[in-house]
Amino acid sequence: MTAPPATPEIIRLSAADLERLLGELRGLLPAQTYQLVESLLRTLQWVLALLEEKTATLARIRRLIGGKQSEKSSVILPGTPARDGSGPPKSKPKPKGHGRRAAGDYPGAQVVKVSDPHHHVGERCPKCLRGLLYLFKTPARIVHIVAQPFLSATVFELERLRCGLCGALFTAPPPPEAGTAKYDASVGFMLALMRFGAGLPMYRMAKWQHYFGVPVAAATQWGLIAAAATLPELIFRALVNAAAQGQLLHHDDTYMRVQSLRREIQAQLETQDPDARTGIFTTAILARVGPVRIALFFTGRQHAGENLQEVLRQRAAELGQPLVMCDALSRNVPQELAVILANCLAHARRQYVDQIENFPAECTHVIESLGKVYRLDEQACERQLSDVERLAFHQEHSRPVMDELQKWMQEQLDQKRVEPNSNLGKAFNYMLKRWERLTRFLSVPGAPLDNNVTEQALKTAILHRKNSLSYKTANGARVGDIFMSLIHTCALNQVNPFDYFMTLERHAQAVKKTPADWFPWNYHLAVAVSAGSG
Repeated sequence: MTAPPATPEIIRLSAADLERLLGELRGLLPAQTYQLVESLLRTLQWVLALLEEKTATLARIRRLIGGKQSEKSSVILPGTPARDGSGPPKSKPKPKGHGRRAAGDYPGAQVVKVSDPHHHVGERCPKCLRGLLYLFKTPARIVHIVAQPFLSATVFELERLRCGLCGALFTAPPPPEAGTAKYDASVGFMLALMRFGAGLPMYRMAKWQHYFGVPVAAATQWGLIAAAATLPELIFRALVNAAAQGQLLHHDDTYMRVQSLRREIQAQLETQDPDARTGIFTTAILARVGPVRIALFFTGRQHAGENLQEVLRQRAAELGQPLVMCDALSRNVPQELAVILANCLAHARRQYVDQIENFPAECTHVIESLGKVYRLDEQACERQLSDVERLAFHQEHSRPVMDELQKWMQEQLDQKRVEPNSNLGKAFNYMLKRWERLTRFLSVPGAPLDNNVTEQALKTAILHRKNSLSYKTANGARVGDIFMSLIHTCALNQVNPFDYFMTLERHAQAVKKTPADWFPWNYHLAVAVSAGSG
């Protein structure tokens, strides 16, 4: 029987010591190896800090380190009732054609109209020989998909003629499709989409293109992406101003790696600067402005609340306080501007998911109560209720559920059935202390239940961090923020981002004059106006 490994010596490094060690390793290891070692050391430091927290549990650590488990009630609560609240879970019958996509699901496909060579409109029916054929409104459709590299190249061989006597050389003029530059404007936009939308690092794209015989080096890719960011940057600045006028703003952040900023932090720590911040973050801000959705990304040393504060400085003075949804971290609150703050109900619920093995009855009660509220919110969405109608709906149906839950939690603490310093007691106190902000949906029209849309948006930045490991410079992070913001805003408004970028390029002069007329949700109108004036 193999003996268990000996317990290693536990070494704890302060933030300054870790940065100093990484600074020494940076010059000794290859770039890829250093980034891996850096990730491992920072992960180890984070795990040790997590274990020292009183709120840390094995369930939470497994979920964070081993990959997020599903938090659905049907997974964590055995025998969860169906949506209607009665009986065991009901499996919905799969609709006919489940999993298949219709031809209408391919809006980007080229449409080729095919006429029937054997039959024509107005001819007599060859089957009954009496009726006349007319054009049926719905054509039969066949979807055919082919593969191709995302960058393709064409070599134009221009014929050259030389005079046999004087040696003069004559070259055929290039055709219009040869363009005026080696790289078409579409190349930079496609590379930006693949890097900041799909999360493909440049070295991987270079490898992919090499397979297809159209090599594009990583350094060349970056030059093309940076050059393509000129017009999107104008739109990004206008988007920040538009988002500041929104009635609802979600925000959150995730840590990010930027090599130049990390060196700045290292230099500050070496001088023992007491105000030195060691964190680097990407903040996602999602704004709702009427029916429009806007996504903004900011990468740097500022927290989410500080970035939101910078955005809201552009808010019109006559507008009222915006509704802001975030989790309960103090760094997420803008300190200098007044807002209506709402906290994320999903964050509060997650604490009971972590503790359900230790307190199954109590946690089940809380999760099921919150589940009723979420089902009611789904019903409001399905009925397409306005913000005011949704508020009245929740006040009628959800308020009794939440009032009962609040009363029950307070009784558990007052009657000493739950130890206040236990993890369950802390979960109760977390909700009770923030009850008003957690239940804004019962008092403010349009207030959401949670901040899940921001966590979904941050997956774009997280994917970039996992695949590309880091930004090299703050300028590279700025370009990434610009493209991520426009790409995700396009997705939120059901707009093809590549077509959008190419339209900006075709109307570059008009975009420079009035960027606000060329947002993803209104650029089609600007194109129509431009065509009419032309």
